[in-house]
Amino acid sequence: MNQVAHALKITGMTCGCCSGRVTRVLEATPGVIQADISWQSHAGIVVTTPDLTKEQVMAIVASTGFGVSA
Repeated sequence: MNQVAHALKITGMTCGCCSGRVTRVLEATPGVIQADISWQSHAGIVVTTPDLTKEQVMAIVASTGFGVSA
């Protein structure tokens, strides 16, 4: 299976619950294989199938209420 890793900067997370919420939403999304989100480093790596773009992943993160950039 082909995979793409998207590196993101995520702002506004202050605790493990914040990163957990982002992780749960991402991993419930079709096409997301794995999400490793860290509130301490304000960053994340999201592994997806090739049909899910970085822009789509960023929109999903933004929908959780946090800032996101590439």
